[in-house]
Amino acid sequence: MDQLKKSLLEAPIIEKNGYQYFVHPISDGVPMLEPGLLREIVIKIIRKVSLEDVDKIVTPAAMGIHISTAVSLMTDIPLVVVRKRQYGLDGEMALSQVTGYSENEMYINDVDEGDRVLLLDDVLSTGGTLKALTGALEEIGADVVDVVAVIKKVGGENKIEGTDYNVKTLINVDVQDGEVVIIDEHGDG
Repeated sequence: MDQLKKSLLEAPIIEKNGYQYFVHPISDGVPMLEPGLLREIVIKIIRKVSLEDVDKIVTPAAMGIHISTAVSLMTDIPLVVVRKRQYGLDGEMALSQVTGYSENEMYINDVDEGDRVLLLDDVLSTGGTLKALTGALEEIGADVVDVVAVIKKVGGENKIEGTDYNVKTLINVDVQDGEVVIIDEHGDG
């Protein structure tokens, strides 16, 4: 059994406002992230996407950073982190991120018209973050070559569905009766 699947099946489940939520090192930073798990995920991402035409990796803060940093190190593709803090730099673009859990302003720096980007995130749940980011990248004039989320939580509304973007995932899961259930252990894309 691969490490990602095993780690999800062993993930603790907590209750938050009537919602069963799995706690995982990729999506939450706890429990501790083992290097072998991160390495496995990076290899799967590199195999799943076409990186020849990518100028920059773009990821939202905070939980996409560790994955994207590792992909950047393995591919020598520069990394752009979309932050929740405004810096006021030239060319900075604001966007509204609306997820099932929160609403935030985020800010993109260092992405220019014509840049070819890989958009990479930890989890696809409601699709709110990815929809906001793809919209902002389109407005900038960047070309979104690929969109990848490591884990897809199935069920419920997904705001990125019905757009021009097909989000590739490594594994698709649901939480049922207090346990993580693997829906598709190879993801979809």
